[in-house]
Amino acid sequence: MISVVIPTYKNRQVFLTNLRQNLRWLEHEEIVVVNDDPDADLTNAMQPYPNLRLLQNPVNLGFGPSVNRGVKLATQPVLFLLNDDVMLTGTGFLDAVKYFRRDRHLFAVGFAQQEKDGRLVGKNRLFWQRGLFHHRAATDLEFGDTAWAEGGCCLVDKRKFVQLHGFDPIYAPFYWEDIDLCYRAKLKQWKVLFDPQYVTVHHHESTIGTHYRRRDIETVAFRNQLIFTWKNIRTATGWIEHLVYLPYNLLYYPIKGSWPFVIGLIQAIVKILFANEK
Repeated sequence: MISVVIPTYKNRQVFLTNLRQNLRWLEHEEIVVVNDDPDADLTNAMQPYPNLRLLQNPVNLGFGPSVNRGVKLATQPVLFLLNDDVMLTGTGFLDAVKYFRRDRHLFAVGFAQQEKDGRLVGKNRLFWQRGLFHHRAATDLEFGDTAWAEGGCCLVDKRKFVQLHGFDPIYAPFYWEDIDLCYRAKLKQWKVLFDPQYVTVHHHESTIGTHYRRRDIETVAFRNQLIFTWKNIRTATGWIEHLVYLPYNLLYYPIKGSWPFVIGLIQAIVKILFANEK
C-alpha cells in the first residue's frame, strides 16, 4: 500500500543504523533509497537488503530533487517520505493510511516527532509578518490541519505529489521545499493533516548541522524564505508591503546579528533569475 522513499547524504553510519532498526517496521513495504553523495557508493552496504531499490545520484542534488527521483520508482499509491535520521517506533504510521481512503481530498499526513531534548514537534504554522512569510511550530499537538507535513516523516498521496511535480528544485539543497509543496497542495483545496498518535524520533538538523556551517544554513534558510515569499505573493497589497518592509528587514536582521539575510537576499535574486532563464 505504501512506498517508502529514503534520501541519504553523507550520513552513512546513522542511515545504516536507522535502516536496520526501521526495517522491522517496514518489512512488507516497498523501499527506495536515494544516495545523494556521489563520492560514497552504497552498493555493498545495500547487499544485505536485496529487496531495497537503490538510486545513486551522479551529482549532489539536494533533498527535494533526490526525493523526486525516488518517487519515480515508487509503485504504491501512498508515499512514506522518511529521512535517514528518523527512527520509527512501530507500525502506527500505517494506521494513517486509512485517512487517504476516507478522504479523496487528502494530500499528506505528518506525525509527531521527538527531538533530542525530548520535546514533541511536528504541527506547524505559516504566517505573514513584516512583508515575509514565516513559519513556526504550532503551540498545540492536537489532531487536525497543519501548515505543512514535514518532508522528513510524512505520508503523501503519490498521484497528487506527481500532479504537483513534486518538490520544487529551486529550494535545493534543503529547507522550505515541504512548506512550498503543501502550500501548493492547499491552493488546490487539498488537505494536510497532523496526527499526534504516532511518534517518531527525529533530531532535526542532525545531518545538515554536521556538513554545513551555521552561517551557511542560515543563509539558505533566508534565501528560501525569500524565494517562497516571492513565489506566493498574489496581491498588489502584498507586494507593496513586501517592498516597503524590505529596507527595514535589511537593517533589522543584521542588527540582530543575522547577516546571512543580506547574503540570502542576493542568492535568492540569483536563483530566481537563473530559474527563469531555464
